[in-house]
Amino acid sequence: MIRQQELDRAAAIIRSGGLVAIPTETVYGLGADALNAQAVARIYAVKGRPSTSPLIVHVCSVEMARSLVTDWPQSASRLAARYWPGPLTIVLPKKPVVPDIVTAGLSTVGLRMPAHPAALELIRRSATPLAAPSANRFTGISPTTAEHVRRSLGDQIDMILDGGPCDVGIESTVLSLAGPATLLRPGMIPLEELESVIGQPLAKAGMAEGAHPSPGMHARHYSPRTPLLIVDGSLPPGRGAYLWWRRELEAELKLRLGDTAEAYAHQLYDALDRADQAGLDWIAIEAVPQAMEWCGIRDRIQRASARD
Repeated sequence: MIRQQELDRAAAIIRSGGLVAIPTETVYGLGADALNAQAVARIYAVKGRPSTSPLIVHVCSVEMARSLVTDWPQSASRLAARYWPGPLTIVLPKKPVVPDIVTAGLSTVGLRMPAHPAALELIRRSATPLAAPSANRFTGISPTTAEHVRRSLGDQIDMILDGGPCDVGIESTVLSLAGPATLLRPGMIPLEELESVIGQPLAKAGMAEGAHPSPGMHARHYSPRTPLLIVDGSLPPGRGAYLWWRRELEAELKLRLGDTAEAYAHQLYDALDRADQAGLDWIAIEAVPQAMEWCGIRDRIQRASARD
């Protein structure tokens, strides 16, 4: 459990323009004052993140979210009532108070209310929204434990709040309401459920020129340093690690993941990290089901296995 003194220290760091790694229910975030352009610039520098990739802004209340946008439609109210706090990011037109560096120069901002109590309390104590992308080097495996953060960013940040392993395990669903309702990044919320809440079908995002409307839209992302292959029935030659959920095959290192989408997502990044640390020739991952509830997981695996 995170102590009150740690939260007080973390809030003081945020208010002074520093960087704090924070636990959320999805992955660990690298948090800074979202209204402080210089603090946000440090996030980009530490992560090695391109300026074309916007950051999600984390809030502790609907009132804080509404203070950052020029429009809050009824569909946003319905989504927030259903999914906040939780793993849903809503993209809306931003007010000038949100620095352009946060949004990659776009006129929209992604907002989320995290479900982890420490993240919510840190936002309250800091009295400011937090820009918080995943707390790792850009395109690397997202961290789901404090130890993952330590190995990725080490002493480049000011503090790590250790809130234990993340419950969900992959990043939030991102849905834009700035124009036609559009799914920008799948997560663990079923598409049909989102459409039912907002009362209309969702458009699918196409490829964006220049700044991306959401994080996680680069072709290669969430990637181990070891080459990752998606397989269905056979493994390549050499020494490797095999991540499976249904069909066991012989490999130097074998890691079994859960056979439900929720259990699998919770374990995925930690298993990829363990396999990457083993120093083998390759990592193979068994293809996952095509069912809708696996959509966010398929997206992460496909991007993690993409080659530059």
